[in-house]
Amino acid sequence: MKTQPDTLCTEHSDACFERACRVLVGGVNSPVRAFRAVGGRPVFLASAGGAHVTDVDGNRYVDLVGSWGPAIVGHAHPAVVEAVQHAAADGLSFGACCPRETDLAEVIVGALPSVEMIRFVNSGTEATMSAVRLARAATGRSRIVKFEGCYHGHVDALLVAAGSGASTFGVPDSAGIPAEVAQQTILAPYNDLAAVERIMAEHGDDVAAILVEPAAGNMGYVPPVEGFLEGLRAACDRAGSLLVFDEVMTGFRVAWGGYQVRCDVRPDLTCLGKVIGGGMPVAAYGGRRDLMEQVSPLGPAYQAGTLSGNPLGMAAGFATLTLCGRPGFYDTLHERTTRLADGLKAAAVNAGVPVTTGAVGGMLGLAFSEKPIRDFDDAKACDHECFARFFHAMLERGVWLPPSSYEAMFVSSAHDDATIGVILDAASESFAAARA
Repeated sequence: MKTQPDTLCTEHSDACFERACRVLVGGVNSPVRAFRAVGGRPVFLASAGGAHVTDVDGNRYVDLVGSWGPAIVGHAHPAVVEAVQHAAADGLSFGACCPRETDLAEVIVGALPSVEMIRFVNSGTEATMSAVRLARAATGRSRIVKFEGCYHGHVDALLVAAGSGASTFGVPDSAGIPAEVAQQTILAPYNDLAAVERIMAEHGDDVAAILVEPAAGNMGYVPPVEGFLEGLRAACDRAGSLLVFDEVMTGFRVAWGGYQVRCDVRPDLTCLGKVIGGGMPVAAYGGRRDLMEQVSPLGPAYQAGTLSGNPLGMAAGFATLTLCGRPGFYDTLHERTTRLADGLKAAAVNAGVPVTTGAVGGMLGLAFSEKPIRDFDDAKACDHECFARFFHAMLERGVWLPPSSYEAMFVSSAHDDATIGVILDAASESFAAARA
């Protein structure tokens, strides 16, 4: 069963792209949307509802992007839309305190044992940037340890790439970043606790924080190996450094609260985004009270935002988390996501295409590799050309995937059994097409 004709109509998307290229950098407002990793021209979307998106040419797709994670209850859920409409009727933004900020904050703090206070911001980049600044203020230290393949937003100190060896001081991964800024970041391979222990033995006295995605989502979905997160917690405790979890992607996506609830490792600071805004530009950072009280206006670490805590975002986030908090929500979501991952694996095997899959909560990984992905080197070694062929084959069959093999996929509560069946039917044909 296909959700659209065999041949996609792209006339209007092509025209939209040509128009956009005249006034938007590369025709896009975020680089991955440009389809550079998979080839071809980007598709322009017009609407979304439930588990589907529709483009400007009228092509309808089953969506496994989910706005890159926030759409956990599906697109345009009536309860979320109604909450935003009610909030909008009272004003789009106040630039002042409003009760909705506290409503959402109470839900988040109640869900995460490691978090006693939070500060809302507008993006995951703001959250990680602010958490790093707070860690430096709290410890009086300058360096940050991060992991290759973990993306924490376009913060100067965090846009670095690893050099040779198991770990190295960072070098800029983008033009416009001074080398001396990047050199405050030390890199290690993800899932390599021994490398972290060597770094901390040499530089621990000047390490403000270890920043990590507890389950990585920007080299596909890569879970932590046994003992990795526990080892990071111990290394921070020994050195007097802070452990910061970037749960912008995994927070309320893989469990009620986030991955830290599943793994039972408590960070000092947590960065959140995506799901907590229900599709609106909402993010947050939070942690222990003694740390958060060092943020202005209570402490010396300055951070501010005109639109932070805006009433529309707070309303969307509160409505979304209310739906996520229903009994059995995450059990059902995890079961469906796992069934989809297993089905994709089986379809690939039948087509003779080597893949590895993984799933947790509503997060799914698909890598064109014969072995599980453990770190960024493994992710880079995947067959990205095969993925590009698979991407376009799935698009032709009405399934919208992330246009990059380095990105995780996302399942929502709107992906019912019939929808999963459509995806798997399309995948059976698409894996065969990708093999050619």
